[in-house]
Amino acid sequence: MTRSVSIFGATGSVGLSTLDLIRQHRGDYRVVALTANGNAATIAQLAREFNAELAVVAEESAYAELKDALAGTNIEAAAGPEALVEAARRDADWTMASIVGCAGLPPTMAAIESGKTVALANKEALVSAGALMMAAVRQSGAVLLPVDSEHNAIFQCLAGGKIDQVRKITLTASGGPFRAFSLEEMRNVTPVQAVAHPNWDMGAKISIDSATMMNKGLELIEAFHLFPVGLDKLDILVHPQSVIHSMVEYVDCSTLAQLGSPDMRIPIASTLAWPERIATTCKPLDLAAIGQLTFEQPDVVRFPALRLARAAIAEGGAKPAILNAANEVAVAAFLDGKMRFLEIASLVEETLTAYAPAAPINLDDLFSIDAGARCYAQNELEKLTRGR
Repeated sequence: MTRSVSIFGATGSVGLSTLDLIRQHRGDYRVVALTANGNAATIAQLAREFNAELAVVAEESAYAELKDALAGTNIEAAAGPEALVEAARRDADWTMASIVGCAGLPPTMAAIESGKTVALANKEALVSAGALMMAAVRQSGAVLLPVDSEHNAIFQCLAGGKIDQVRKITLTASGGPFRAFSLEEMRNVTPVQAVAHPNWDMGAKISIDSATMMNKGLELIEAFHLFPVGLDKLDILVHPQSVIHSMVEYVDCSTLAQLGSPDMRIPIASTLAWPERIATTCKPLDLAAIGQLTFEQPDVVRFPALRLARAAIAEGGAKPAILNAANEVAVAAFLDGKMRFLEIASLVEETLTAYAPAAPINLDDLFSIDAGARCYAQNELEKLTRGR
């Protein structure tokens, strides 16, 4: 049977990787909706190539360009945040949610509330609104498939197993480019050094999160919501080769691990074909060529983001959303040369400690918390800058 799909964030790396897989299996998939932020020319080109029913740009100012680019086709054009939500409610068997940041929350929640199968690649959505999102999943009967390589690995390792028979879940981390740096060496690292990830090709923000290991802290929060085993059963292990993506240990002391090349098309393919599998053109894993797999415990002194993330999810309420918002402000400031590398975690911790709103009960509350945390972090950043 042909599976109908919608891709939110189609011009980003995850969206383009998803379309690459669909390109290899054109007869098996029908594209319903493609969305982008403001890149009208690219989304129109993709909509034409895949004969999509609908193309949406989030920026309303790009609507005229999109409309003109789709002239002479039967493809609908739309623009604006509400158009994204309406697109998410369209009938599709499978929806890729890969819009970056909290902007992806409303369409992702709309797809979940419609009871769809949602492949989740939006890290911030589950970190900031995990409790709200999982409650919506339970209420609507939606299926949430994790796309992050670590969570997808756990999902695969849990296939055929029971969550109440899990002793421990271990997320692996590459350790980033500064895994072997001393604290003194880390004080002076530059944005150019920090975005140079040793294994994965990622955007600047995600690369900085990897360098601080905040990305692994955020993934810990995601895992807490996706796999309800309790925080005490979630662990992080540094694995520099990035071959083992995560592991699940069961009560009988059997440990299952998912291995694969560091290529996001592999976990995307797992969700795109689920519960079946499809062939990919990804590079097969050659363990003999790799030679060895090594592991080490993470250092929470040099990488305090891990401690902050665990404390945020332990406290719950608004704290994970505050963590995410403050981190985005801090990372942007570091990339702009306004603060030092080690000050990223310090700014996040200051915001977490001082800003304490009530827990969100809906998305409006969440957006208010997000805005308040960004405002507080920005004010602290300005104090820091003036003090120099």
